[in-house]
Amino acid sequence: MGDPTGKYSITMPRDIAEAAKARSGPSGLSAYVAAAVARQIERDNLNELIQVAEAEHGPITDEEIQALRDQLHQARQQQTHGGANAA
Repeated sequence: MGDPTGKYSITMPRDIAEAAKARSGPSGLSAYVAAAVARQIERDNLNELIQVAEAEHGPITDEEIQALRDQLHQARQQQTHGGANAA
């Protein structure tokens, strides 16, 4: 069985709630909202790590960011092309 759950009451704008309900699919609104909150917590944790790293090492430059994006793009291309060749 999964992690224990609790029942909570939240308030949100009706249009957001209705859009989430429409997109939630068979897993339901609770699962959809839980996944969204989990993603936000991951983002918050990453932002905290970035703040700590920048406090220790200084801010990352635009050039460093672009170099990392280029590396990620190349790795994805190799993975895509490697997977196609392996089939």
